[in-house]
Amino acid sequence: MIYTIDKIAEVIHGQRVGTAFTHVAFLLTDSRSLGFPEETLFFALKTERNDGHRYIPELYQRGVRSFVVEEAPSDWAESYPEANFLVVDSSFKALQTLARWHRECISVPVVGITGSNGKTVVKEWLFQLLSPQMNITRSPRSYNSQVGVPLSLWLLNEQTQLGVIEAGISQPGEMEALQQMIQPTVGVLTSIGGAHQENFSSLEEKCREKLRLFASSRAIIYCADDELAARLIRETYADRQLVAWSMKSAACPLYINKVEKRASETIIEFVYQGAAGSYTLPLIDDASVQNSIHCIAVALYLQVGVDEICAQMARLEPVAMRLEVKEGQHGCTLINDSYNSDIHSLDIALDFMNRRPDHDGRKRTLILSDIQQTGMDDATLYCKVSDLISTRGVQKFIGIGPHIKAQSALFGVAERFFFDSCEELIRAPEFAQLRNEVILLKGARSFGFDQLTELLVKKVHETILEVNLSALVSNLNYYRSFLHPTTKLVCMIKADGYGAGAVEVAKTLQDHRVDYLAVAVADEGVALRNNGITANIMVMNPEMSSFKTLFDYRLEPEVYSFRLLDALVRAARHHGVAGFPVHVKLDTGMHRLGFHPVADMDELISRLQGQRALIPRSVFSHFAGADSDELDAFSDEQFALFAQGSERLQAAFSHKILRHICNSAGIEHFPERQMDMCRLGLGLYGVSPRDNRVLANVCTLKTTILQMREVPATETVGYGRRGVLGRDSVIAAVPIGYADGLSRKLGNGRSFALVNGKEAPYVGNICMDVAMLDVTGIDCEEGDSVEIFGDHLPVTRLSDVMDTIPYEVLTGISNRVKRVYFQD
Repeated sequence: MIYTIDKIAEVIHGQRVGTAFTHVAFLLTDSRSLGFPEETLFFALKTERNDGHRYIPELYQRGVRSFVVEEAPSDWAESYPEANFLVVDSSFKALQTLARWHRECISVPVVGITGSNGKTVVKEWLFQLLSPQMNITRSPRSYNSQVGVPLSLWLLNEQTQLGVIEAGISQPGEMEALQQMIQPTVGVLTSIGGAHQENFSSLEEKCREKLRLFASSRAIIYCADDELAARLIRETYADRQLVAWSMKSAACPLYINKVEKRASETIIEFVYQGAAGSYTLPLIDDASVQNSIHCIAVALYLQVGVDEICAQMARLEPVAMRLEVKEGQHGCTLINDSYNSDIHSLDIALDFMNRRPDHDGRKRTLILSDIQQTGMDDATLYCKVSDLISTRGVQKFIGIGPHIKAQSALFGVAERFFFDSCEELIRAPEFAQLRNEVILLKGARSFGFDQLTELLVKKVHETILEVNLSALVSNLNYYRSFLHPTTKLVCMIKADGYGAGAVEVAKTLQDHRVDYLAVAVADEGVALRNNGITANIMVMNPEMSSFKTLFDYRLEPEVYSFRLLDALVRAARHHGVAGFPVHVKLDTGMHRLGFHPVADMDELISRLQGQRALIPRSVFSHFAGADSDELDAFSDEQFALFAQGSERLQAAFSHKILRHICNSAGIEHFPERQMDMCRLGLGLYGVSPRDNRVLANVCTLKTTILQMREVPATETVGYGRRGVLGRDSVIAAVPIGYADGLSRKLGNGRSFALVNGKEAPYVGNICMDVAMLDVTGIDCEEGDSVEIFGDHLPVTRLSDVMDTIPYEVLTGISNRVKRVYFQD
């Protein structure tokens, strides 16, 4: 949909500043995601930690001409002569008002989905089930928030026959705004669980809040076997059509009378309003069964033919909830997005690729299949795709499928190739010539893009470390919630990002605008710079031999002794460097490194003032016991000593010197002591150092079963015959050992791994490359996945057995273990 700026000003009650004629087709809230500047309306949103108004100059320079602001620039006539500013009281509310109005303009049925779990899967499966019969517009990925929902609704257009929109909340009072925007005609409640429970006094309060979404719904679909949800729905919406389903009560409109799980599929028999039917689901887990029932209930209510529904059910594909980044063959990086295949998800994936700071000269390559079931004719569709990839900086394009091939003339990318199938591409010389490229794989499942992934991914060990970048961001935001908006943040990514991989972690943190990154030695900083990291980088342990490297790569060293300070000054003078930032460390009681904040301060100030090569950018110290309440008195002494020394240093200089003493534990325990900046370490990676509580899990170490064998009770397992069996057992060998970072302290039954969710103790000594697990009684087979630690087995369980800390476990994962990165 395209609207004039005058119409939008009328809708959001914006006072227009500027007279340029513009029209709007795209909404933007994140300056990093700009795609089509000439037709974009930017909403300058204010949050606790950011202000969108600061990005107006950059966006204007990049071609944006329409802005919704809370205050127009005072020099708009001189600096922005071709722009229009719509001045409103709240840019955030204006965004929601525009989305609500746009939804009212598109008078189509909308399915609104809420719940604690399964929203995205139900949304995607409804698309798979119903798109053959009608044109569906759905929320991209998990765009279900107060900002995500307006952007989702904006995608509704004249071709839309049904909208499918997610609504997610995390605290009371949020659903009313989402309901007014979405105005669902059909409501779906997936489940009510513990997610985001911390902001609600009870499960009932959360359920009532979620049910507000259905205020305008004609029909509500839910599971009657959930007694709380069923009771509240009957109390609140007795006048609506309640399409309840149940596995217990035949009185419900949709009765599930049989669920038969087989090796790789589930047969589900049902009765809907007296008519019997059945369908085959190509999955067997309980969550998928429940999600499929929600979907069939929606389809039946919408009067889609039973035969059509059941035929589509058999072809349902698992929803890949993540976009993965993998190391590829021949210097390539693979971005694998098999989540969905449509033009909106393509834009999101291209935005992700485009925002990766890989300034290393590698080509940006897109391999794209036919986009199916869009409701658009091919010429219109692929003209849009062509515009999109040109805007997003794609340099090489490979199209796969007869439809995209037939429209090859539309694509203006210099390097472009077209094939009918993945098999044809694999046989072609262009496939073998993929070298040193960042490759986005975006294909409909029917094209078998898994073949491409298998051939392009770097073949390594069957043990992998999965790194959830979305969880990393969640932890970042958790700790930011303790900080004042003006407090800066240093994120520690030394020791290769605590084992997670410093480069990918740094790219994510830079994208989320952290103020500083911190590494241990200069070489770690060089690796980041060579991979496109432009953020400020602090080096905590600079070596005397690395000074030129520090200067060349703009790496800011910690200074903790007079010997180091003098050497740095001499080196800076030798290389013609002036005003180079350094970070002064004070020893307030850790007695590891640092100047004494009282005894050394006069001399330190004198030497710093007596030269111009270096300039103190920050002064800091380190709490020795912020993780322990028993050491609070000592922490008080440390803070008082640091305050005294840092105030003296600041008083000696006219420029601002940042002060910081709080680490992860200090951020939580001493929020009143955050000063100018805080340092985030272990907490960023998902473990609270205060109590070893797991936050959002970032790293999951997985392996696979190589071989299984039955071993009699009289036999032993492993070196030294240490694996003594007390029964006839089934022993599984897995390809992970102490050379991968699996400690020998875990062997001989002292700990366990998870095999298909079941505890499997380690048997015998852990070897260099292999460990053995007792899988007796566990339903598993060779090739099954094994979780060493992760989402279901916290890393703290291993560190407790090893009598160490989580840091040691995480940083001990060998570099030969492949890292796979994904975002939800």
